[in-house]
Amino acid sequence: MNQDDCYREGFYGGFRPDPILTVSEWADTYRMLSQRASAEPGKWRTERTPYLKEIMDSLSAMSPVQSVTLIKGAQLGGTEAGSNWIGYIIDHAPGPVLAVQPTVEMAKRNSKQRIEPLIQESQRLREKVKSPRSRDSGNTILAKEFPGGLLVMTGANSAVGLRSLPARYLFLDEIDAYPGDVDGEGDPVSLAEARARTFARRKIFKVSTPTIEGRSRIQSSYEASDQRKYEVPCPHCSFFQELIWPRVKWEKGKISTAHYICAGCEQAIGEHHKTSMLSKGRWVAKNTNPNPRHVGFHLNSLYSPVGWFSWADAAELWELAQKNPDRLRSFVNTVLGETWKEKGDAPEWQRIFERRESHEFNRVPAGGIFITAGVDVQKDRLECEIVAWGEDRQSWSIDYRVVPGDTNEESPWNELFGFLNEQFTCETGGALPIRMMAIDSGYNTQIVYNQVRKHPINRVIAVKGSDFSQMVISSPSTVDVDFKGRKIRRGVKVWTVGSGIVKTELYGWLRLDKPTTEGEPYLAGYCHFPEYDEHYFKMLTAEQMVVRVTKSGGRRYEWEKIRERNEALDCRIYARAAAALSGLDRFTKDQWQVLKNQRSIEIGKTRPQNPSQDHQKKRKASPFLKQDRSFW
Repeated sequence: MNQDDCYREGFYGGFRPDPILTVSEWADTYRMLSQRASAEPGKWRTERTPYLKEIMDSLSAMSPVQSVTLIKGAQLGGTEAGSNWIGYIIDHAPGPVLAVQPTVEMAKRNSKQRIEPLIQESQRLREKVKSPRSRDSGNTILAKEFPGGLLVMTGANSAVGLRSLPARYLFLDEIDAYPGDVDGEGDPVSLAEARARTFARRKIFKVSTPTIEGRSRIQSSYEASDQRKYEVPCPHCSFFQELIWPRVKWEKGKISTAHYICAGCEQAIGEHHKTSMLSKGRWVAKNTNPNPRHVGFHLNSLYSPVGWFSWADAAELWELAQKNPDRLRSFVNTVLGETWKEKGDAPEWQRIFERRESHEFNRVPAGGIFITAGVDVQKDRLECEIVAWGEDRQSWSIDYRVVPGDTNEESPWNELFGFLNEQFTCETGGALPIRMMAIDSGYNTQIVYNQVRKHPINRVIAVKGSDFSQMVISSPSTVDVDFKGRKIRRGVKVWTVGSGIVKTELYGWLRLDKPTTEGEPYLAGYCHFPEYDEHYFKMLTAEQMVVRVTKSGGRRYEWEKIRERNEALDCRIYARAAAALSGLDRFTKDQWQVLKNQRSIEIGKTRPQNPSQDHQKKRKASPFLKQDRSFW
């Protein structure tokens, strides 16, 4: 080629449009993984995770698909597929994008750890998204401007963020961790989807590890799709099959021997065969009557590439999960990528009644490290359970108190808040106060707000229960406003409690058996009770979970009463929420030790203050101790 030909090719090349690429082709051509954000930095290779190719290509501009659902286990690269799609949009198919994480804080973290490296490591994207350090760059932590579009990142806990812009593209990550309601405006997924409704060529990508059957958003979305499963061939007989957990086998006590038994020839398949199997795999739709514009993919962690998460790793987690309901649920959700099927029937109250313990009322047993209280509000009384919490979510009911009186008046509230001044003697020495009190605001709401307003937010909070929330306790909503209707930052806040989630958790704990041999530890979540009478335990187990069939034919789980009185159940739910807010679910071993040490320091320095004589008399007249039935 002579010089004139070179000039001619260069000139006409400037008018030639970029080639039309799929998302996987774009990623293989332009995506670079940074050392900061990836365990395998360098050029992206779809062949490393071949099961992602069809998922990503369904999100491509030329695909007729509008909605893509991915229900998955961990260590599979699902979120990276979403990052590839965002890069593809910025560079190849620009338009407004809304990317939603469970919370605003998670959105900020995702922006710093994934989106910034995505942009900085790709020259194509760097040229289109200006550096955040340049003036008027249009590049902030939660917003990235680019020619022809804008990427906005927000949290599902922010109604303002979900209303921020019309969006042709929606990336909804970990939707099962979204709150059930956001700022009183409804389901965050529905709010986000409303932003894309006006775009005929919209694309919606939903990704999540599933949670509980009947309450899992990602499972419901998958069931409405064509329900694809990834089938891989046996290296011995070429029989195509879905990888399922019952076919993973290993020698007892030797997880390194984990292997897979083929469903076709029954021969053992080793981990080293996995790379070849994945490369030859295929997605097969199981729904015979699908919506052609909605595709769904299910993938468990048995497909994780060699070097990421092995079958031996899965075997180890399985062995650790035995006799531990929390770990078993995590295994089902994060390894198998399946919903956890809860037992919704109420535990037998007689069984819990029979395993009561003789620990003294208003005294903290040796394992108790901090105390919370849950309060249920009625017209003529306040009911309060005081609970001590320890490691592995063990709990001890310290006392259950009924404060009579019109809750529109000050008297019962003054008595209730007097509990905050008490010091509860510890069996190991020293004393503990109530760390946090959670009060239900569902009844007499304004009165509750007025009473909560008198106390520090780290000591007394207002809560409201929601069967649809997927978290034990969600971010609070501010309810106080000024004369202009603006929310007062330091005003009263109300916290949403995932009452359905917590009831399910509690019922699982109530079914745990006591240790049968001396020295055997209690299982995580075990609940200890003093010698309350049968009425307490009937209230504690007064609801059960039932299945309702929706108009669309789907299933919805709801809680319904099987006995009229359920105050003890509500009080325990609110005490659990206060414990979560106090750190029960996130304390490390070192942090638990710090709390133990703080408790020990009090020995000989704090004179335990017992409940007042008046209250002692009332407690002794409790319906749980004698035959007084004034409130039952």
